[in-house]
Amino acid sequence: MKAPAPTMRGQSVTKKIPNPVDRHVGSRVRMRRLMLGISQTKLGEKLGLTFQQVQKYEKGTNRMGSSRLHQTANILKVPVTFFFEDAPGQLTLDGNTPSPTYVSDFLATKDGLTLTKAFTQIKDATLRRVIVDLVGDIAAMFDVGDVRSV
Repeated sequence: MKAPAPTMRGQSVTKKIPNPVDRHVGSRVRMRRLMLGISQTKLGEKLGLTFQQVQKYEKGTNRMGSSRLHQTANILKVPVTFFFEDAPGQLTLDGNTPSPTYVSDFLATKDGLTLTKAFTQIKDATLRRVIVDLVGDIAAMFDVGDVRSV
């Protein structure tokens, strides 16, 4: 899919838009890499690539081939299917579309990963519930809707 881009000296320039599945797979690579504390440079070295190429994969700008995806999964210690969990356009077993991917999109961010790591270290269930309620109350103050019903 291509989108029109600004023209240069009267000539039309088209800009390629990353495929949503490629962006999703890339975000899952990034999330797992950050979970393991591996830099783009270190992952690139293990894959025989530059960190810039890893960046392009993570943004979905470049598509990963099956052998590269398999190699990445081995390095990041996950099954290949991990990268496709909650990918856009997938159908559930009953034929319905899955819920929005906002959760996995959030977890793929640095803030999401940091928050999740910190939250899972809290062992007291009551304290965790208080934190969830607090965050829900803060969200309600900013009129983002009721997040407590999730």
